[in-house]
Amino acid sequence: MDDEKEIRQLQKRLQELAEKSSRQNIYTFTGFFGMAQLDVFHRMERELSYAYPKLCGGSELAERMVVRFGSPEEMGYEEAFPIVLLKIEPSMQKYADTLGHRDILGALMHLGIERSTLGDIFLKDNCGYLFCLDSIADFIVEELQKVRHTDVRCRRAEMSEELIKQEKVRQSLTVSSERADVVIAGLYHLSRTGSMELFRTGKVYINGRLCENNSCFLKKGDAVSVRGKGKFFYDGVDRETKKGKLCAGVWIYL
Repeated sequence: MDDEKEIRQLQKRLQELAEKSSRQNIYTFTGFFGMAQLDVFHRMERELSYAYPKLCGGSELAERMVVRFGSPEEMGYEEAFPIVLLKIEPSMQKYADTLGHRDILGALMHLGIERSTLGDIFLKDNCGYLFCLDSIADFIVEELQKVRHTDVRCRRAEMSEELIKQEKVRQSLTVSSERADVVIAGLYHLSRTGSMELFRTGKVYINGRLCENNSCFLKKGDAVSVRGKGKFFYDGVDRETKKGKLCAGVWIYL
């Protein structure tokens, strides 16, 4: 978020939701936040800790997240995140276009839906799986009938039944150090200059925070999102080669 006014408005909104939760002893929720908004939240997280904020996006791979204020210990009861999973599938798979993330998102935006009500979209077997707020789910089920030139049907899916469990693989890299720009360059086959450009243009997030320091060192367990490239989890150094290079591992999802 580059607009200072937008940042201040978001900060104010987060403070209001935290105060409301604490004062009225109720759970409060944001809409889905993108990475830039989550960065603002993370920078305020300590300040908001009195209201016990928690994040959820519906899946461990989700990049768009809802913030909840309130905790079962304080409230005396639990309230689930208002997130549901919808399955979007062609009415006739045989004649369907190949559906992409942008195709599905574009069709949803065409319905006049606010982006903040929509979470991540996962694709599998030419079907889309959409996390969204419960408040908009029935509207999407009723109104989303076409993606590109393909007729589709949409229904609620049980999280435990349909949640996409993407296969993850561990990839080994030989790098000169655990610096973030070095690991990113190695993983995505970039030059050092190309890797540094990602940091300069604000495309790298580590554990939800915007990272502009390309020389920071990764730690085992760090989640790294690179806009336009993907997301991976750094798994640390396995060994050092005879020439002083590091054999490091990352988990990526197929």
